[in-house]
Amino acid sequence: MYQGEYQVQANVRTFLYNVYALMSTALVVTAGTAYLVSQTPGVRDIIVTNTWALIAVVLVQFGLVIALSAFIQRISFPVALLLFYLFAISIGLTTSVIFLVYTDASIFITFLITAGMFGVMSIYGYLTRSDLTTAGNIAFMGLIGIVIAGLVNMFVKSTQFDLIISGIGVLVFTVLTAYDTQKLKMMAQHMFADRDTVAKAAVVGALTLYLDFINLFLFLLRFMGKKRND
Repeated sequence: MYQGEYQVQANVRTFLYNVYALMSTALVVTAGTAYLVSQTPGVRDIIVTNTWALIAVVLVQFGLVIALSAFIQRISFPVALLLFYLFAISIGLTTSVIFLVYTDASIFITFLITAGMFGVMSIYGYLTRSDLTTAGNIAFMGLIGIVIAGLVNMFVKSTQFDLIISGIGVLVFTVLTAYDTQKLKMMAQHMFADRDTVAKAAVVGALTLYLDFINLFLFLLRFMGKKRND
């Protein structure tokens, strides 16, 4: 292997290390925020009972994702990092309700299982020589189907339909984890940019994997979570 190839591999490892470090700290921020909100009645009640407050938070989430995805080249790395952690905090606000619905033990166990599945699929996505583009495209179409089915079920309110959606969701985000990991690896192999641009790319990569993890966790929780009133 030529020296240049060694350097490329070193750059890939460094880039992915930064991506996973950012993703991991964002998960800690989200988990901490969710738990603190669930233990703070004043803030918790605003999120849980005030529909307009919840809608406002969700709109902020969409705005932050758009800002990070579409305008990443126009903002500095510190601003991108700030927006990323604000997004992690906002997700913590909206997911704080899980501590009211499910027992702490089942949430913790589901988190560990999610971490295990996510880790295995990330390793697979990194090591496999198979092109996961087709699988990723199919999973993305499945994601669109999940969104549509979820909107339909808001009116149908079928428990069985919800479980089917959750099962498909677990499958979709399991595949997307491997696909996104491979995509980030391939991107890093061809990344010859300044340090600031690479750092901002790591933030976007962390956001992608963060969303995979959070959604996989929430879908698994519907299967594995033990409700407090059971």
